[in-house]
Amino acid sequence: MTRQIALNWLEAPLAIPNLEMTQIAKTRQEQLTKPPGSLGRLEEIAVQLAALQNTVQPCVDQVHIAIFAGDHGVAVEGISAFPQSVTSEMIRNFARGGGAINVLARALGASLEIINLGTAQDTRSLTGVKHYHLGPGTANFIHEPAMTEDQLNQALNAGFDVIEQAQQNNKQLFIGGEMGIGNTTSATALACILLNEPPMLLTGSGTGLDSHGITHKINVISRALAEHHAHIHSPLDALRRMGGFEIAALTGAYIHGAQVGLPMLIDGFISSVAALAAEHIFPGCKEWFFYSHKSSELGHGMILKALNAEPLIALNMRLGEGSGAAVALNLLRMACKLHNEMATFSEAQVSQKN
Repeated sequence: MTRQIALNWLEAPLAIPNLEMTQIAKTRQEQLTKPPGSLGRLEEIAVQLAALQNTVQPCVDQVHIAIFAGDHGVAVEGISAFPQSVTSEMIRNFARGGGAINVLARALGASLEIINLGTAQDTRSLTGVKHYHLGPGTANFIHEPAMTEDQLNQALNAGFDVIEQAQQNNKQLFIGGEMGIGNTTSATALACILLNEPPMLLTGSGTGLDSHGITHKINVISRALAEHHAHIHSPLDALRRMGGFEIAALTGAYIHGAQVGLPMLIDGFISSVAALAAEHIFPGCKEWFFYSHKSSELGHGMILKALNAEPLIALNMRLGEGSGAAVALNLLRMACKLHNEMATFSEAQVSQKN
């Protein structure tokens, strides 16, 4: 895929939520048999979904989850508590149905797709995995850009493809997840550029680094920022130089989801950085985002603040894989059920507030 092809769909306008439906949903909430506002954010979720889905009966029963995987060249710098081989091993685990996200998707009745964008170990013999093979992982970004322009465009287009398929399958909500040893380092470096903040404020333990490991990780990110900062002139430049295949694919999915009007439930730290990148590339994308949880990863709070986001839950999760979003999904479902199925005061013949 060429750069021109990628830019063609990136130039499409964003969908616009139906504000008239917002008012209709708010009016219904006021008529339901409860004190106004007593269901708190569940009411807000239902109203927002009504506007996004352009319907008086919002619903998120049909959900698609896509896990984007890829290796990171910076892993050779020893910035993870786990070896790089774990990326491919976890892809195999997902393909066999043994990951946390597999369990959650089955429990939720959600469709699940596993996409390998490029790993050091070849996984193309696995069934149930979509393979793009953009390379054996990204380049080590302390020496050179993580991706070429072609790799960036193909990764963005992988996200585009997932949303296109979700739309064709009449999905009502999208959850994106990721897997890639070293991707908290990549996401943190990208966030430092997008927020113009130092790595010390954003760098966490990732897969479980101790204090010495975190200090080393900060130093690696600092070297990368020094290498690339002067050459970054746009959010896409930042994504190409500091990002990962899976982070770029998530970014593409989030942008195209906003273009086609598909609500999205954002997972944790890495997914939120991709959401931030999408918003920087195409302002207005965040109108289509719900934020599932606040991760225990250090920088996640700053990312959420930059997005003006209020996460639904905080359970000290930091697994990734879309797992936090999957756990929070039932809150959206319950919000819809309450909005659609509760009786109004007139239907129930219940007296209203004086």
